[in-house]
Amino acid sequence: MRRWFAAVCALAFVAAFSANARAGGDEALRAALDSGNFSAVEQMARGGVVRFYMYSGFAHENGWVDGFAAQHLKRRYAVSLRRVPMNVSVFMNKLLAEKAAGVKEGSIDLLWINGENFKNAMKAGLLFGPFANRLPNFALADPQLAAYDFGYPVNGYEAPYGKAQFVFEYDQARTPSPPKNLQELTEWIKANPGQFTYPQPPDSTGSAFVRQAFYALTGGYRQYMAGFDRKLFDRNAPKLWAWLNGIKPYLWRAGGAYPRDAARLDAMFSRGEVGMSMSRHPLHAQMKILEGVYPKSVRTFALQDGSIFNTHFTAIPANSPNKAAALVVANFLMSLDAQLSKYDPDNWGDFPVLDLSKLSEDWREKFGAVDLGAATLPAGALQQAAVPEIPSAWLEALEGGWERNVLNR
Repeated sequence: MRRWFAAVCALAFVAAFSANARAGGDEALRAALDSGNFSAVEQMARGGVVRFYMYSGFAHENGWVDGFAAQHLKRRYAVSLRRVPMNVSVFMNKLLAEKAAGVKEGSIDLLWINGENFKNAMKAGLLFGPFANRLPNFALADPQLAAYDFGYPVNGYEAPYGKAQFVFEYDQARTPSPPKNLQELTEWIKANPGQFTYPQPPDSTGSAFVRQAFYALTGGYRQYMAGFDRKLFDRNAPKLWAWLNGIKPYLWRAGGAYPRDAARLDAMFSRGEVGMSMSRHPLHAQMKILEGVYPKSVRTFALQDGSIFNTHFTAIPANSPNKAAALVVANFLMSLDAQLSKYDPDNWGDFPVLDLSKLSEDWREKFGAVDLGAATLPAGALQQAAVPEIPSAWLEALEGGWERNVLNR
């Protein structure tokens, strides 16, 4: 009888937690998080719907979210994951408009966000947290990757779920020896007029290409890590504008237009319209080969001048009405099986954000057994070329400067 009574009380406690959380109050949810009682959070989340706002320009990423992630979340936690395709600038404006209007229960539950958008969201008080370090699977994450987002301290307001690093893609049947550094890339562009372009910033891939060139042309990344310096920017940025404008006549359409995003550049490369592409995911080319979009002769390379790497995160809006379910999704995306599944280029090809040294031997073997394919650079080559992201204030200045000085608007 006592056991039955205790069980009833426990169910009533969880139901009360759930009712409070769904009514919009965060107190019970925070109490469960702070006490380490994530099973209570999972109970609150049952039956919840998470509207996941994310850039959806790549079919393989969309397919993984709609398929593997959505199916496992529904089966394990009775949580429905609804991907909402939207550019980051649009959903940022949506969040700002909801806050200005005093909307207590918003329309977004989870965001794919990083860089200057995270910094601006934090400054505007748009995000719920801290929560990341209270998620059970956060213990598996690489703490260095989780601590900063483009130089801005995360402080638990984002949960890491993937790692990116900039690479170029080429067809070795057309280009047997790819460029090794920015100088050789410049020579290749001029020797192959119309065969090179890059996505128009603020597309994240095009912006990363501009930042890489900025590092290479101005003496490397270290001088920029302490934070934004207007005098340093005014001294060094003209070197970047001069280089970008110098290659402009040799670009696709003589630089009169740029692909609107990386997905468009992928399509141009696959058709042979340009002779080189680029990606923030080292496994992207192999994934495209497996899809049958790229020829099997495509390979990747990174410039010896440096290859920018960063982490992508999820965050929860402060006015999300489904925070418990959003927490369950953020935690699931860091889980071993989710990280392993999206690491496989046949599924997505997104590098794990885990510290593999923390895993059991069995799980390390599983990650080590993933076939990364012939198109993917070896881990050692990627690590040797890797350089950290520039702080977000620099990113904003570079993107604005590109529009004024290169696009000439």
